[in-house]
Amino acid sequence: MGQLRQEVDPSEVGLDAKTLDRLDQHVAHYVDEGRLPGYLVAVARGGRVAHLTTHGRRDLAAGLPVEADTLWRIYSMTKPVTAVAALLLVEEGRLSLDDPVERHIPAFAEPRVYVSGAGPDMVTRPADGPMRVRHLMTHTAGLTFAFYHSHPVDALYRQAGLESSVVPGTTLAETVEVYASLPLQFEPGTQWNYSVASNVLGRIIEVVSGQPLDAFFAERIFGPLAMTDAGFQVSPEQAGRLAELYGDADGGGIEPIPGLPLRGRPRFLSGSGGMVASAHDVHRFMELLRRRGELDGVRLLAPETVDLMTSNHLPDGADLRAVGSKPAHDEPGNDGVGFGLGVSVVIDPSRTLAPSGPGTFGWSGVATTTFWVDPSRDLTVQFMTQLRPRHSLSLFPDLKRLVHEAVTD
Repeated sequence: MGQLRQEVDPSEVGLDAKTLDRLDQHVAHYVDEGRLPGYLVAVARGGRVAHLTTHGRRDLAAGLPVEADTLWRIYSMTKPVTAVAALLLVEEGRLSLDDPVERHIPAFAEPRVYVSGAGPDMVTRPADGPMRVRHLMTHTAGLTFAFYHSHPVDALYRQAGLESSVVPGTTLAETVEVYASLPLQFEPGTQWNYSVASNVLGRIIEVVSGQPLDAFFAERIFGPLAMTDAGFQVSPEQAGRLAELYGDADGGGIEPIPGLPLRGRPRFLSGSGGMVASAHDVHRFMELLRRRGELDGVRLLAPETVDLMTSNHLPDGADLRAVGSKPAHDEPGNDGVGFGLGVSVVIDPSRTLAPSGPGTFGWSGVATTTFWVDPSRDLTVQFMTQLRPRHSLSLFPDLKRLVHEAVTD
C-alpha cells in the first residue's frame, strides 16, 4: 500500500500557503453545509506534494474520517488509464490509431448512421467510412450514452437495457456487441459526443492483448507504476478504506446510494468507469503523464506518445462546445477546451471558465472526482470525494481558480 504525503512546504515550490488555506476553507464549507461527505485535495509541483488536505468523513454513519489512504471510486477517471493501455499496444505495433474497429470487433462492420425519425420510424444510412480506434479515444465515434435523453439514438440505448452503459449481468464483450447493433448518431470523426467509447476501447485491448482488462492494467500499468491500490475490485483487506458513495437526498442534504460492486471481481470490466484508486495511485498516474511517459526510471510510453495523447484531436482544432453534438456539451465549461486521446486539453486559456495554463489536461469522474496536469506551471492537482449530485456543483472552477492564484512564480 502506498500513501500520499506532503513532501515540501508550499513556498519551496512557488506556491502561496495562504491561498491554499483559502482553498481548504472554501471546500470545507461544502462539507460543513452537508453538501459533501468529505474530501481529499492534493497539489504537487515538480512532482513534489506541497499541499495535502483531508476533511470530513469517508463514511458518515460510521463516523470514519477521510484519510490519505482512503480508496475512491474514480469512475470516468478510468478513461485516461484505458487510453494509456491502448497506447502501450500502439507503441508495440499491435494496434494502430487508424485501425478500423471492425478489425478487432467484427460486429462493428458496416455501421449505420442516424438520418431522421425515431423508434420504428428511424431512418439510417450506411456510414461513409469505418469507425476507427482514434475515434474511440477522442469520443468522435458516433456512440452515445443512454442517459442523455436528447437524441433518438439515446432512446435506442435505453431500450437495449443500457441505462447504466452495461446490459445487466453481461460481460464487457457481450455489452460491446449490443453497442455495435445500434446506429451511430453521426459520421465517425465529425463531431464530439462523450460516450461508451472507452468500453469499446477496453474490449479492443482485451482482444489484442489476449488478457482480461483488469489483468492487462495490473501487469502493464499498476505494477510498473507502483499504483498499489488501483484496480477493478476491493479486497477484504482494502474494504475498510473504501469511501461510501452519496447522492442528493430528497429532503436536502446527502444520503448513501449504491456504488459499483467493487467487492469481488466484477463480471463487467469497464474501461469507461470501473476503477477504484487511492490518492497515491492517482498521483503516480499524473506524474507519469507530467513526465511524458517515465516515472522513477520506469518508461511506459515515449515522450512523443504522451505529447500526442495530450494534444487536441477535435475536427479543425475546435473546442468541445463547437463540435459537441448535444445540448449537454454546449456549456461555458467547454469553451476553450479541446480533447486529446482520453483527456481534455486546454487550447485557449483566454476562453476557459476557470484560469488554466495552455495545454492543461485531465479528466473527472461522476462521483465529483477530478485531476489535472498543467505542464506550463509544472502542476498536478487532484480532488477526491464520493458524491453523485443530481445537479452540477460549481466546485471545480473554484478549485482551479484558487490553485491558479496560489502560484507565485
